[in-house]
Amino acid sequence: RFAQPTELDLQSFNGRHPVELIGGVRFPAIGELPYLLTLAGHSFYWFRLTCQPRPPAAPAVHL
Repeated sequence: RFAQPTELDLQSFNGRHPVELIGGVRFPAIGELPYLLTLAGHSFYWFRLTCQPRPPAAPAVHL
């Protein structure tokens, strides 16, 4: 019924982004510190973890 904060140790998933499964909302990247979430009472989230896409490689320059 009331908002409840929690900190999760997700350090082993460093660099990944949680994406909420119902709405597709991308949450901030997981880092080395505990991941902070605030949940309303009796609520939950379902996430999938995605990796940050790598930037495309620069094309080779031939001289």
